[in-house]
Amino acid sequence: MPVVTIPTLPSFAELESAAQLVHRFVPPTPQYSWPLLNQRAGCEVWTKHENHTPVGAFKIRGGIVYMDWLRRTHPEAKGVISATRGNHGQSQAFAARHFGLGAVVVVPLGNSREKNAAMRALGAELVEYGDDFHAADHHADELARERALFRMPSFDLLLVRGVASYALEFFRDAPPLDSVFVPVGWGSGAVGLAAARNALGLKTRIIGVVSASAPTYALSFAAGRVVEQKAATRIADGIAISHAHEVSLEILRRELERVVQVTDDEIEDAMRAIFTDTHNVAEGAGAAAVAALLKDRQAWSGKRVGVVLSGGNVDREAFARVMAKELP
Repeated sequence: MPVVTIPTLPSFAELESAAQLVHRFVPPTPQYSWPLLNQRAGCEVWTKHENHTPVGAFKIRGGIVYMDWLRRTHPEAKGVISATRGNHGQSQAFAARHFGLGAVVVVPLGNSREKNAAMRALGAELVEYGDDFHAADHHADELARERALFRMPSFDLLLVRGVASYALEFFRDAPPLDSVFVPVGWGSGAVGLAAARNALGLKTRIIGVVSASAPTYALSFAAGRVVEQKAATRIADGIAISHAHEVSLEILRRELERVVQVTDDEIEDAMRAIFTDTHNVAEGAGAAAVAALLKDRQAWSGKRVGVVLSGGNVDREAFARVMAKELP
């Protein structure tokens, strides 16, 4: 396996500059400690509500910073293309529209109908291709060459700079946190959290959370190398990754306390708990952090714990199915 060069995480000054840019478009999202969720978890829980952004997910922050950089450094670019399961694509479409660029988004067949509709409403041209994210990702590479579009990655330190603005808000506005649970797709949310923690000089432990039906990051974290594993989750499409990103993996191996796996049933229980206790809607990936906390609640008694509710973009039918069942 080739040696992966681990880039330096963004500095405090870079994170502050990115946050100022993000806040021109996206106001800071709240972080609340909900009494009923505290009772359920048996500890003091602070929830970062990234489901409250203008596109219902944290990804919007990275798209703004990336598109600002693209407009300044590649003025010849007329349009961008990326692959997504939905939230990254909404981020791209939102930012591209504000910076005067066209946006093409490739999604796998059978992708979330409502995420697809949201991307189109934001002005994106949607291309449906392949059975999973990675097939769509490869097709985006091909279309970028064929149509002379700028290829926007799904993981990049420019995206991390923008995404980290949520973490700066969280660490500054919540009380000191012992640990934070964060879902891991291709890693920008978790890497942004680590960058902000380090920049602020905090000791908060960061715990990554993946679906047990898409465990590539958990397996790769343990093995010290990329371990491919086909994603088969029925509910957590936002973290349905079958191949860990080499650079983000190496950063996360250095910065995370550990990576834990949660089942689809545990994620759906967490979605029900979040709605019951806070009346917030969490998509499957967005509920993964709470699922991990509740899975091992005895370990957190007396602690103050953060959870990142990374998004709330779940199709109505899927949410209705989940809500129809009773909590254990």
